Amino acid sequence: MTSKTQKLLSLLDGQPVIPVIKITDAKDAVPLARALARGGLRAIEITLRTDAALEAIRRAAAEVEEAVVGAGTILNARQFEEASKAGSQFIVSPGITSQLLSAAADSPVPLLPGAITPGEIMAAREAGLDFLKFFPAEQAGGAAFLKALSSPIADVRFCPTGGIGAKNANDYLSLPNVICVGGSWVAPDEMVKAGDWAGIEALAREASKLRKA
Repeated sequence: MTSKTQKLLSLLDGQPVIPVIKITDAKDAVPLARALARGGLRAIEITLRTDAALEAIRRAAAEVEEAVVGAGTILNARQFEEASKAGSQFIVSPGITSQLLSAAADSPVPLLPGAITPGEIMAAREAGLDFLKFFPAEQAGGAAFLKALSSPIADVRFCPTGGIGAKNANDYLSLPNVICVGGSWVAPDEMVKAGDWAGIEALAREASKLRKA
């Protein structure tokens, strides 16, 4: 296990579900992060899929001490730097590029990059990465595919994301090569827009009860 993997795992702190969040209004970032943390999900991934994302990361990172704020959907070195400067404590990408690897090598902020195929996973392994995002999980073969990888590439572990919800999360968490899962079901868009922080806290509390087998 690399030092950056250890750092990333310490930030996630055994959390079974990492909320994957899309924020369209930065003012929602603080109450949303607080609701998730109250429910037991301190580590969150705010995706760079909206114009409000970087400001949302800044606010959550600065104002919610109990939260561990990460940035997701990072596609290049520029976004890596912007998200790090905004206060992200970890960076998540749907894939791996040489540019991203270079940015991560020069930064104290750990990278969780995505890989799907055995070739991509082996390339990441050669680059010293042994904890990867598996995305889009359901569309790429789901838990059965990851189970098949657990023997030939036994020293690489995953955070599968994509198509995962309360009903199938345990299919992944029961696998020996899965550390946690990522999912948006704990902070649905409609509940965020409605400001239903109590409802989101309740969903987070249920998700936090999921555990590795």
